[in-house]
Amino acid sequence: MIVEIDDLADPRLADFAHRTDVDLRRGAGPALYLAESLLVLERALRAGHTPRAVLSLPASLPQVEELVGPDVPVFSGPGELLAGLTGYVLHRGVVASMERPTLAAPAELLVDARRVVVIDAVVDPTNVGAIFRSVAGIGADAVLVTPTCADPLYRRAIRVSMGTVLQVPWTRAPGWPELAAVLHAGGFQIAALALTPQAVALREFSAPERVALVLGTEGEGLGPDALGAADVHVQIPMRHGIDSLNVAAAAAVAMWAMTE
Repeated sequence: MIVEIDDLADPRLADFAHRTDVDLRRGAGPALYLAESLLVLERALRAGHTPRAVLSLPASLPQVEELVGPDVPVFSGPGELLAGLTGYVLHRGVVASMERPTLAAPAELLVDARRVVVIDAVVDPTNVGAIFRSVAGIGADAVLVTPTCADPLYRRAIRVSMGTVLQVPWTRAPGWPELAAVLHAGGFQIAALALTPQAVALREFSAPERVALVLGTEGEGLGPDALGAADVHVQIPMRHGIDSLNVAAAAAVAMWAMTE
């Protein structure tokens, strides 16, 4: 159902009216996230997520209608008007408000997994999104996100991931050492990517059948709880006086090295 916007005070536009990611997740009403671009919307729908409404530039209306059908309201108007509503320019032509799915328990994701990535306290949504894109492209079976990590369903994280956060199985995990107990119960060796004296070079690390790769926050890396819970510390050898890579780049390198 296409609705031409002529009044930004229309209560049906509330999902898009200068709403922050935190407000969408924790505010009054159902927990939501924003799917930006036709590609991301398509992947969200393919994952079984439910759309509430769509905001679209006129040029994207035919594709949006084809994706969501006649029962979902699709609000449309000129770019300047929509930017006044959202607070940002719709460079990708489309943004949809989606109901957040219920997350699985960590143990459920581990049942059939062999390679797992744990993102611990990474606070930049851009890095979180980039890690998910590497997980999808290079190969891991699931992602566990610790309580202090940025939300993978932040609009920027989804956009940087090219929507792969909607394809890769993931869930929130408890903090250490409870998380370590869940991983060990699932038969996983915990490999922390860290610059510690006991860390082995990545090329010398022989990944077991089940391994959980743990990635730490930007700058400081993994904290003492994560390092203490790990079964092995692994590092990427560097040159020219550089001590480490960006966490998203390091994730890609480490996952590639652990693929068979």
